[in-house]
Amino acid sequence: MPNGNLDRFLYGQTKGTLNWMQRFKIIKDVASSLFYLHQQWVHVISHRDIKASNVLVDNEFNGRLGDFGLAKLCDHGTDPLTSHVAGTLGYIAPELARNGKASTSTDLFAFGAFMLEVVCGRRPVDPRAFPEEVILVDWVFKCLERGNILEAIDRELVG
Repeated sequence: MPNGNLDRFLYGQTKGTLNWMQRFKIIKDVASSLFYLHQQWVHVISHRDIKASNVLVDNEFNGRLGDFGLAKLCDHGTDPLTSHVAGTLGYIAPELARNGKASTSTDLFAFGAFMLEVVCGRRPVDPRAFPEEVILVDWVFKCLERGNILEAIDRELVG
């Protein structure tokens, strides 16, 4: 992909070059990919590693879900036969950490973390952040509780 991965636009050398409409389009593109993998194909594919570095960006800033190295295939209506945790810290659903069973639901948890990452411009787990901001989901909830959810938005999206 000519523009590399989304990680580059959120944290790397081209940080801050994506506007809100481009980010929103990429989120929708990844959602569409997941819908296809989970519902529309002959089999169900659980990606198991949804994150910004696994989303590729083309010339027109369309997002494409990539890196299927951890993906699992199963038939519709059956449980995937996974028995170990795979994925990236911060994107792993609590039930996946407990029972090791990946599913479309655990992909959706990772997609939720991915959406927060794109909107907030922060990784789901950032050990360099202030202690109360290390876990992105917890920090966003704190912003919401304080009545200032807009504080969570990426500073690069000012205006």
